[in-house]
Amino acid sequence: MMIKQLSIFLENKQGRLAQVASVLAKNRINIRALALADSANFGVLRLIVDDPVRGASCLKKNGMVVQVTDVIAVEVPDRPGGLSRILGIFQASSVNVEYMYAFVEKIKDRAVVIFKVESPAKTMKILKKKDITLVSSKVLKEL
Repeated sequence: MMIKQLSIFLENKQGRLAQVASVLAKNRINIRALALADSANFGVLRLIVDDPVRGASCLKKNGMVVQVTDVIAVEVPDRPGGLSRILGIFQASSVNVEYMYAFVEKIKDRAVVIFKVESPAKTMKILKKKDITLVSSKVLKEL
């Protein structure tokens, strides 16, 4: 199942991250996972939230540039070699990982990793054939 991710483009200025967090808090939208990449002038904050449609709307209403992107959430065994196996499947199937980040919580003995790939639907089929568990947005919301 595909997950909706919010990508917020921010000027690299003091208080911009706090502004995002404040808007989401005021609208009772919970951040479940995040990653931040920056350069000298701007940053991209990637979020998994419990209500991505409403989250994007609230942020846009507050003047922020927001893009909604499809990503996939994958259960990865939380032990040495767990991530290597998933990445090996990607490599063998010619799936390019554009970026990835880990989820705050884990499910039993498995970590949850968010992947942005070139072709999410194709990648999900590949992972299902290899018996890799995909995580639904409903499960992420309940963690």
